[in-house]
Amino acid sequence: MQIPAIASPYDAALAARLDARINDKTKPLGSLGALERLARQIGLIQGSDHPVLRQSAIVVCAGDHGVTAEGVSAYPQSVTWQMVENFLAGGAAINIFARQNECALYIVDTGVNHDFGQRDGLLDRKIAAGTANFCKAPAMTAPQCEAALQAGLQFAESLQADVLGFGEMGIGNTTAAAALMAAFTGAPVQECVGAGTGLDAQGVARKADAVTRALYLHAQASTPLQRLAALGGFEIAFMTGAMMGAAHRRKVVLIDGFIVTSALLVAAALQPAVLEYCVFSHCSDEAGHRRMLQYLGATPLMQLDLRLGEGTGAALALPLLRAAVNFLERMATFSSASVSEKHV
Repeated sequence: MQIPAIASPYDAALAARLDARINDKTKPLGSLGALERLARQIGLIQGSDHPVLRQSAIVVCAGDHGVTAEGVSAYPQSVTWQMVENFLAGGAAINIFARQNECALYIVDTGVNHDFGQRDGLLDRKIAAGTANFCKAPAMTAPQCEAALQAGLQFAESLQADVLGFGEMGIGNTTAAAALMAAFTGAPVQECVGAGTGLDAQGVARKADAVTRALYLHAQASTPLQRLAALGGFEIAFMTGAMMGAAHRRKVVLIDGFIVTSALLVAAALQPAVLEYCVFSHCSDEAGHRRMLQYLGATPLMQLDLRLGEGTGAALALPLLRAAVNFLERMATFSSASVSEKHV
């Protein structure tokens, strides 16, 4: 498939203008910390020293995973489609947080093992009724992986939003994310797997064993797309494509937790400049996420001990993005407020 080239948004002259505007505000230099860095980043992404955030959106991508047959989840696979129904009914945490922050919410069926029929509020991008068990075969065929990537790319490029955040739902997807983490970062499997939705010690051991076997079986998968097809999920592939599409259209890419970041590992391997468009909302409480963020050189905005997924961390970070833009646009300068600047 044709993967769009993603250029760095950095512009030295624009960066200097943004820094000058930030430093002229009525505050000690650097005193707004991460908000100053965020304002600068959003300005560079938008190519403007007067950035604006008119509209934000979060896409929650759902898909099932064949590896659940290995006993890697505390919940049955049917919970995936049941939670999609909950999203459509407006009863999940992400619904609450998205409404609270006036954020558009899109629910996408990328490969749930359930027939929803035609439903209001549900985007049907189903590739298949769940991936294959990657302990026995590649999770996706190459054409399936490409179709999911392309669907995500087209979705993001057509979306009218300044910020696109990501969330997911899929029983078994922490196992897929752990496998991708191990493949892309080289971290030991034991550092990649965690309790997910609430596994006990024996369950975590089964998950680690499944990931170990999968990595051995697919050891010849060496390119980013080969690894994604062998070890990923339809929702992960869709998010990978959508991240690249959003960056290509110079949108802020708002990253959630462990599974979303595994999709970014793939996107960054394909197009490294995508990272310059990413804002990392939080560090998940899921084992391995902090190591993922360190690998990517990322600093999260928040540490709230979240491990729900759904894009909840992304939704909760939206007020911080707005605060960064608002202080840059609305806060008085030393001259306008007749406040004396530091003299030593």
